[in-house]
Amino acid sequence: MQNCYSQNQREEMRVVWGSWLSLRRLGHVFSVGSGTRTLTTASMRLVQFRRRGAEGSARVGVESANGVVDLKAFDQTVPSTMREFLELGEKGIECAQRAMSSGKCVLPHTDIQLLAPVTGPGKVVCVGMNYRDHCLEQNAPIPTEPIIFSKFPSSIAGPYDDIHLPNESQEVDWEVELAFVIGKKGKHVKEEDALGHVAGFTVANDVSARDWQMRNGKQWLLGKTFDTFCPLGPALVTTEALKDVHNLGIRCLVNGDVVQDSNTSQLIFKTEKVVAWVSQFVTLYPGDVFLTGTPPGVGVFRKPPIFLKTGDVVECQIEGIGSIRNTVV
Repeated sequence: MQNCYSQNQREEMRVVWGSWLSLRRLGHVFSVGSGTRTLTTASMRLVQFRRRGAEGSARVGVESANGVVDLKAFDQTVPSTMREFLELGEKGIECAQRAMSSGKCVLPHTDIQLLAPVTGPGKVVCVGMNYRDHCLEQNAPIPTEPIIFSKFPSSIAGPYDDIHLPNESQEVDWEVELAFVIGKKGKHVKEEDALGHVAGFTVANDVSARDWQMRNGKQWLLGKTFDTFCPLGPALVTTEALKDVHNLGIRCLVNGDVVQDSNTSQLIFKTEKVVAWVSQFVTLYPGDVFLTGTPPGVGVFRKPPIFLKTGDVVECQIEGIGSIRNTVV
């Protein structure tokens, strides 16, 4: 076959394939938070993708050892987007399990482009100041309740998409974060029931324009929500696939240099608390995305401060989930 891929596409495929081959070795990437994982039958890595050459046509799939199982090819009734798929609830998960077991409709990684696991969510909810070590980094008190802000859904980008520097900002920063996605509608959810409303977890970069975050009445929204300021991926890892989501190594690299290196055990408000807290105020719907906060090492608190520039490559990694890699343009 003639090689018709650009250099960027070949690099993306190299990263995707390399990431998949190393999934079973991810526990060795970090010095903390490792452990043997006992997977249940509901353990899977859901992805949203498009076939190369089929621009604009999203599909939902499940990662397998040989590639990605195309759920819509397996069952034409399966919706084309992750948000709609999650709305199916257990019916959708059961279909995905049957598709995986069949061994059919598998596409090689080289034939697909991974998108953000969820696009067009109803909400992107974020938690600020949610790592103990991040609070210590800036000599800030430990919050007594979750600090909530949001990003517009239009800020979402794929796991290997470019991050676009806006002309309006000179202080764009990185923030690796553990994200989760709601899988079941809920209001006034109790903490003990919260994980039953979570479809799974993914990696996020809460890209932030610090100059705008600290102006406009110190409302964080504008500094957080420029286009491409929320890369997500590479997959939505179901809750059952992670032995302890609150004991995972988490880190960020810029141009290959480690800038953030911590563990989700440093989270002040765990997933259950965040779900219960936010659901007091708003109804949660399948596909809603939550970013849970960032550990220390962001550029703004370095001496002197360091901000992203054109050509930088930012890689965010979370043990057991994977990595996203975005070039700044």
